[in-house]
Amino acid sequence: MRDYRWLHEFCLNRFGSAAALEARLPTPRSPETLRQIADDRYLSTLALGVFRAGLKHSLVDAKWPAFEQAFFGFDLDKVVLMGGEHIERLMQDARLIRHLGKLRSVPRNAQMLMDIRTEHGSVGNLIADWPVTDITGLWRLLSKQGNQLGGLSAPRFLRMVGKDTFVATDDVAAALKAQNIVDKKPTSQRDLAATQAFFNELHAQSGRPMCQLSVMLASTVNN
Repeated sequence: MRDYRWLHEFCLNRFGSAAALEARLPTPRSPETLRQIADDRYLSTLALGVFRAGLKHSLVDAKWPAFEQAFFGFDLDKVVLMGGEHIERLMQDARLIRHLGKLRSVPRNAQMLMDIRTEHGSVGNLIADWPVTDITGLWRLLSKQGNQLGGLSAPRFLRMVGKDTFVATDDVAAALKAQNIVDKKPTSQRDLAATQAFFNELHAQSGRPMCQLSVMLASTVNN
């Protein structure tokens, strides 16, 4: 890419003014705020993201109070004890989205978060401390140790909780291809490393959060 100035000027022209541009950009949560989020809220958000995948978000969100009840408020210590028979019973609960693989993912991801809590004191500590200049490393950890967290699920979860991250959406991938950073949607370790390095350069030049740079880059694609 030429440099951040080109990206900034493009976005100013597209949105018409600096104020209009800033209004479109997300703001990540501070590390202090991320630390204060309870572990059960991280599990709830993680599960919400898993169930939203491939479905209309409003449909899933409308059912979420029933999920909160069915999964004991996403208390990690309770959810992790939910065995196969318990999950089979939930498959009969018409209030829920009865997708066996996704239902099974909840206690499995509870175990992952418990392991993180054991090592780091809380899930929020790990997420808050992880450097944004290696955010793809956090994606990799979540997708490897968790369940149903492949593709864009891990970065979208991080975006949902407010951790600063870019997301390699179709538009971002198209922009990366246009700038000759990758030749296809970044999924391989090589392409993810190139994408991370590219965002790191923009981040260093601009001082902007990764999530804002991600939205700005996506806006360079004609829809």
